[in-house]
Amino acid sequence: MAVLVITGTGTEVGKTVTTAAVAATAVAAGRSVAVLKPAQTGVRPDERGDADEVARLAGAVTTLELARYPEPLAPATAARRACLPPVRPVAVAKAAAELASEYDLVLVEGAGGLLVRFDDEGATLAEAASLLDAPVLVVASAGLGTLNTTELTARELRRRGLDLAGVVIGSWPGSPDLASLCNLADLPVVAEAPLLGALPAGAGAYPVADFRAEAPGWLASRLGGTWDGNAFISAQGV
Repeated sequence: MAVLVITGTGTEVGKTVTTAAVAATAVAAGRSVAVLKPAQTGVRPDERGDADEVARLAGAVTTLELARYPEPLAPATAARRACLPPVRPVAVAKAAAELASEYDLVLVEGAGGLLVRFDDEGATLAEAASLLDAPVLVVASAGLGTLNTTELTARELRRRGLDLAGVVIGSWPGSPDLASLCNLADLPVVAEAPLLGALPAGAGAYPVADFRAEAPGWLASRLGGTWDGNAFISAQGV
């Protein structure tokens, strides 16, 4: 997989940290990695964005932002309010393809969920994934409510003929509640795709050396890691 598109079921589900874990795992395996952030919102020009955070955690990765908007809004809204040009799926696909000609793995991290709009015409990350013919990794939350948002995202990917690589839980709590424990079995069912990992809550605050050393253990083999879903579920006492 030369290009992997990473989306979330919503905001604050652990998408950036998951992107960093995938990148760190690939770097540890000796692969060259580039991270593309089509639209960064809510960050001033002098502040660090999501791609910068991925590089901090993962190490030797190349990063590229196509657009940055100051207000923490959907990209289309943020671009319109800032009187700046929006991001277009064709530009995203072109940038990712160019990076893929130079790097072993290109990670394209979206903003928010799959159907968050890039422009006022309604273009989204899904169109960019389609142009790239790239698999999509969905990052989901652990607890109550995640089944609905995950299934909606998975259904939309299938409706568009896109390849759903699998689901990663972006923040697994240290003391999971009943809903979270049950969701370990239910998420793959509603997504009709495998569970490909679970990142511990607060992983983004780990010391960098610890994050890079532990990241492969949070991700399944399809993402280059060593995470065993059955063993993980058994360890939770489910």
